Amino acid sequence: MKKIIASLLTGLALVSGAHAAGGGVAWDRFPTEKMSDMAALQNGAKLFANYCLNCHSASFHRYNRLREIGLSEQQIKDNLMFATQKVGDTMKAALDPKEAKDWFGATPPDLTLVARSRADGSKGTGADYLYTLWRSYYRDDTKATGWDNLAFPSIGMPHVLWELQGERKPLFEERESHGHKEQVFSGKWAVVKAGALTPQQYDSAVGDLVAYLTWMAEPVRTQRFNLGVWVLVFLGVFSVFAWRLNAAFWKDVK
Repeated sequence: MKKIIASLLTGLALVSGAHAAGGGVAWDRFPTEKMSDMAALQNGAKLFANYCLNCHSASFHRYNRLREIGLSEQQIKDNLMFATQKVGDTMKAALDPKEAKDWFGATPPDLTLVARSRADGSKGTGADYLYTLWRSYYRDDTKATGWDNLAFPSIGMPHVLWELQGERKPLFEERESHGHKEQVFSGKWAVVKAGALTPQQYDSAVGDLVAYLTWMAEPVRTQRFNLGVWVLVFLGVFSVFAWRLNAAFWKDVK
């Protein structure tokens, strides 16, 4: 039950008010090279199934699309699906939406497009936001959940990946601004309790999860980019031919 509540609160925070994406620290850049790394996408799918899919659906995405990131149907069935589902089904949460609404007062939001919905032109992409969010948690016993987040101050959800990351606290430094002294995040963290992963491994795992969410929001993204390059090349070559043809047509006109 604790895992269900934590996962529900996570999804609610991810898709709640737009002010969340606009507050807090500057966003870190998501490692975009993971988008072309099949192993990273597969691990991200595993993390999504283990930590998100209990409560949150991805109802615009089918399990069989995971074959596009190199997984066989048998791997999908054995590792990423609930027993009653079929490989052609959409990715529905294990938790019944009606029960969730009765228990928590709201239906857990769908996460299919969450990576596309959190973009901020002044800060970065939705992937940057998610990558920063899951790496900015710290313990705060004054909060109801026991956690706070630098990317989303006063966040209303616990840190569902804390067993992987462990516990840490941000280090602040005093700076003077407009005649007033204030505590500003120094960009450094102190480890309070080690997690199952090293800091580097955790950052990589979060990158994998964000890569999968980004891919899930637009599976044809890479193909679209590649097609765009070829279209631009074609237009460039065509422009040269059109220019020379135009010159040939008008060469005798005075």
